Amino acid sequence: MKDNRRLLVLALGNFAMGTDGFVVAGVLPEITRSFHVGIGAAGQMTTVFALTYALLAPTIATLAANVPRKRLLLAALGLFVIANLGTALVPTFGLALATRALAGVAAAMFSPTATGSATVIVPRERMGFALSVVVSGMTISTALGAPLGTVIGGLGNWRYTMVFVALLAFLSFLGVLAFLSEIPMLPAISLAKRLAPVADMRVALTLCTTMLFFTAAFTIYTYFAVVFGRAIGGNATVFGGLLAIWGMAGIFSNLVGGRLIDSIGSRRVLNTLLAFVLVDFALLYWSGPHLWTAVAAIIIWGCCGWGTLVPLQHRLVSIAPPIAPILLGLNTSAIYLGTTAAGIIGAAGIQVLGAQYLGYIAALFVGAAMVVAEFAARRIATGDETKASTESPMNPLGATPDQAKA
Repeated sequence: MKDNRRLLVLALGNFAMGTDGFVVAGVLPEITRSFHVGIGAAGQMTTVFALTYALLAPTIATLAANVPRKRLLLAALGLFVIANLGTALVPTFGLALATRALAGVAAAMFSPTATGSATVIVPRERMGFALSVVVSGMTISTALGAPLGTVIGGLGNWRYTMVFVALLAFLSFLGVLAFLSEIPMLPAISLAKRLAPVADMRVALTLCTTMLFFTAAFTIYTYFAVVFGRAIGGNATVFGGLLAIWGMAGIFSNLVGGRLIDSIGSRRVLNTLLAFVLVDFALLYWSGPHLWTAVAAIIIWGCCGWGTLVPLQHRLVSIAPPIAPILLGLNTSAIYLGTTAAGIIGAAGIQVLGAQYLGYIAALFVGAAMVVAEFAARRIATGDETKASTESPMNPLGATPDQAKA
């Protein structure tokens, strides 16, 4: 019971981080009116958050390796509360961008630390359960947190949404303070060793696949309000409902994705999911304007889009199981780099072509992801490695060859 409470407060913190990352897209129209900026400019509030997270998560993990975990979690949550309250109060768009970057710093401090802490505060036989609970906070935020924040912003004021996110983080802060004692420290890993696996082409191509795909997915998600603007019709409840459908479809796909991989392999699952998303995005010009066709498109996108995470993670972990945490951390950074690129590409696409054509742009990136994914699969199939020694990029922790094969 005690372990469960500790895991839940960490999950709540991830729920707050995930809600913050996803909810800006839900209140983008309100932000544009509040600061008198274009929709593309407002989308950069997502971009700065994602870029800060992508660049700083591995850096902070290295620099703060010797900081007690509880202290680091509390500092991250405290900074996150301050950043979101700051976003709610700032009078100018420039200051809003600065507070969004500050929130990205806090998220980069909290999420990897919470995941790592989950593995050491429970008995070894419950490690998988602990990880699933803490990570579920991020997953559930897509189906509950972001839609609820969208409705709050639409019916009231987008600034109330930021206060809502800050409140979630504050509750997690109180939980960490009350329920988590000192957390055992994990071995410190240098930044060079964290980045070393990228030198292996199998890893690099898989990470590139992740980045390209999430560039596509978040080109649509960041500008959800305008891509599906006619279907939403300015109704905050409809907007929140569509986001909830997207999130629930993703949760469902993550639950069944692992079983499919066990049955037919990650290569076939990944290629099939990417093909469905490519067609779905290519048809958004026709499906996006009408509510019921938009619902169908969003279900396919949510299910197949989020479903790509499992085979991509499975592919990375299969390459080098002994360093799975490092590889998954790199994959998370690739996701956020894709999100960063999406905010910029989507804004340019709206300016040059119009929001109704973003589906075509996203489809091109999905197509590129499919090509790179197939190159990665062929590299993996041939077992091509850049180095084979125990100190190779694929073995930065110095595992022996026998351990690497385990």
